[in-house]
Amino acid sequence: MTDNPLSQAQYDAITDAAAHWCMRLHATDCTVEERLAFEQWRDAHPLHAFEYEAMLEIWDVAGDLPRPEAVVPVARLKPQTPWRTFGIAAAVCALALPLAAYSGWNLGWLPNSYQHFEASDNVRHVTLSDGSQIELNLGTELTFSNYKDQRRVTLEKGEAFFSVSHDTRHPFVVKAAEGRIRVTGTKFNVWMYEDQVKVNLIEGSVLVTSNDDLSGDGLRLGPAMQASYGHGDLIPRISQTYDHDNALAWRSGKLVLDDLALTEALPLINRYLNKPLMVADNSTGSIRIGGIYNIKELNGLVSSLPKVLPVYLTRNKDGNPVLNSIPQKAPKS
Repeated sequence: MTDNPLSQAQYDAITDAAAHWCMRLHATDCTVEERLAFEQWRDAHPLHAFEYEAMLEIWDVAGDLPRPEAVVPVARLKPQTPWRTFGIAAAVCALALPLAAYSGWNLGWLPNSYQHFEASDNVRHVTLSDGSQIELNLGTELTFSNYKDQRRVTLEKGEAFFSVSHDTRHPFVVKAAEGRIRVTGTKFNVWMYEDQVKVNLIEGSVLVTSNDDLSGDGLRLGPAMQASYGHGDLIPRISQTYDHDNALAWRSGKLVLDDLALTEALPLINRYLNKPLMVADNSTGSIRIGGIYNIKELNGLVSSLPKVLPVYLTRNKDGNPVLNSIPQKAPKS
């Protein structure tokens, strides 16, 4: 084996071959002979394995095509190999290379652009490869994939405000929990906690469905409207929002609780907590809470609640804080 660097033509040929094998090994008519030929190609050069792994990472983004168990596993190189540094760089480059020349792109199966974003302790602003802008709230994680027929965001957790670049021929789809939001260009906010999702439209219009497996485009929202859904909902719940709505207060670093029952307030609070806060019973859950809170300081809110509400704190077996209502004394007759 030589350590001489490959030419661009040689590198491009390896990338093309990796894309070909990725397509064939996922095909239902892939033969045993082809799989053996793949193993021979993979083992012929260390860079072959790295390029194929890079293609698998891109393939995994395409949720419509789960990887069959029969796909031949790729052996990882040992850290001491002299090709490792060059191979990693090549694999990273492969993720960014346009796939327009590959069949997967032309069929709408594979993206030609993939971006992953996280916001932990601070609100984060990002620009997607299509020019769209996203603002990520604390504790938010999402991915963006650009396909031939659509732009796709998967909101893995948290909350985000979208300003979508207009493109009627290239819809922008946000997958959140079991549902999706479809637009061509507009401004909207998506909040998600566990299987609960709320969509607030600010400008333009969006189509919301509560279950991605259902046929149809979903319900259309106009400005100042909200859609919400959870696990098992066949259609989203639609409501009107008003000028004083506080759904976007997080963009100013605030969480506004407007005289809500604890059962309504806890999903909004728990989004920011290390361990979710719980209520002991329905009586505790009906206690109301209000106020304006700094989203970076909500972990400190838990210990202060007994000072402002008729509750005391305990811990369950998992270590979660639990609010218990203080029994009210009956008035003396």
